[in-house]
Amino acid sequence: MIEAYRVADVRTLEDRARAGLPDGELMARASRGLAGVAGVRLEERHGRRVVALVGGGDNGADTLYAAGLLAEAGYAVAVVSVDRGGEDAATETAIADGVVLLHHDDAWAEVLAEADVVLDGLTGIGGRPGLRPDVWPWVEAIPEDAWVIAVDLPSGADPAGEAVPDEDVAQGSTGPAHLVPADETVTFSLAKPVHLMPATEAAVGRLTVVDIGVDARGVTPAVERVTFDDVAALWPTPGASSDKYSRGVVGIVAGSVRYPGAAVLSVLGALGAGPGMVRYLGPRDVRWLVHQAAPEVVTAGGRVQAWVIGSGFDIDGTSGESREQRESAERALASDLPVLVDAGALALVDRRDAPTLLTPHAGELATLLTRLGAGPGGGEVSRQDVTRAPLAHARAAAERTGATVLLKGAHTLVVGPDPAAAIRSQADAPAWLATAGAGDVLGGLIGTLLAAGLSPLDAGSLGALVHGVAADRASGGGPLRVTEVAHGIPAVVASLLTRA
Repeated sequence: MIEAYRVADVRTLEDRARAGLPDGELMARASRGLAGVAGVRLEERHGRRVVALVGGGDNGADTLYAAGLLAEAGYAVAVVSVDRGGEDAATETAIADGVVLLHHDDAWAEVLAEADVVLDGLTGIGGRPGLRPDVWPWVEAIPEDAWVIAVDLPSGADPAGEAVPDEDVAQGSTGPAHLVPADETVTFSLAKPVHLMPATEAAVGRLTVVDIGVDARGVTPAVERVTFDDVAALWPTPGASSDKYSRGVVGIVAGSVRYPGAAVLSVLGALGAGPGMVRYLGPRDVRWLVHQAAPEVVTAGGRVQAWVIGSGFDIDGTSGESREQRESAERALASDLPVLVDAGALALVDRRDAPTLLTPHAGELATLLTRLGAGPGGGEVSRQDVTRAPLAHARAAAERTGATVLLKGAHTLVVGPDPAAAIRSQADAPAWLATAGAGDVLGGLIGTLLAAGLSPLDAGSLGALVHGVAADRASGGGPLRVTEVAHGIPAVVASLLTRA
């Protein structure tokens, strides 16, 4: 599990570690680690020229000392700085080590244009989203072929990972450069939310964590990510005494005459994850299609351990079959069983005490929050509101419904109703998965995990991981069909279970 910690907690932990060390030791460790990574990237790229963009604060000092170490190692190093002058002790040390120091008004452009590696130390984890306008020209002048290493975080990115840097959040200014996208981010001691959250992770690039001796035991992480190596411990595998009921029976209420494919895809997703049984309840014509795709599915009522409801629902349908399907969904919500609620059935959700997982995309979450009166002054929440602040809106839905919320998108956020608990952020799927039916497969897959006894948080994040990996393998770098994702789930699970 990758764990990321709140900035305030990281500062407290670093202060605790610093108290038992000589003055400057933590900074020295960070600078050595940063210089070491930069040296490796220079060797990989057969490069010799380093330019460090240096701001104030600890991150600027770390970057400056690392620049000095790289100069000592024989690289051609220049520092472009707006906040530090020759009277700064760190700057004097760096100059003595052979660093070329350029101020903001010097001829920095020519030096930056020749950089093989650029160290971005403009802002740190204590900064605000966005960049000050006087450094925009530097950012725009970074060569496309330079390897950009962000120090702790890409400058301009929100340390909490919640705000998307754009014209509205760039410290009250407008302009073309609001953050510095990195090829790699080198952070110290512990990962922070900025490194894993959907609003900011795309700018992070490769994440490298340098151990500087900070112990996080006893502190709850803010964000977690399930990795390939976690699957074997979390996945419900059968034993010699297992039967179809102990493995879990998932009930699916999905699809309609208008959207019959949602039922088929939900069922295929559930079957791929290895349930003891799948029960499908829906219109007669849809049941026929389900049996054509999966004859092992049971279409009669009976015992289940978890429900999946809502995909492809005709929630306002007036036919007898539509009303019957809605009643089945309402009975599932009235039960004490775990329920995954998707798409049309989100209109039936209020507050529920039993384990519940909501799986909206941004538009569906906006509609749900509007219905629940969660907008400003009880007004409307738009899809754009959700995409600009996904965590805040997922939290609002979780708090109002008592459910865990899985917000689908390029990143998947899984947010429980306890605001103090860690959230999960998964980024395992290719962009090609943004296609109709993908959520139906995901819902069925997660439903099987809920039926096997996993919590909504574990089922949601583990399901998102497997779903994303199956999509990645089905894509192979190009377009995919959602049915291929569903059919690929068993092989993905097998490969992850046998990874060790």
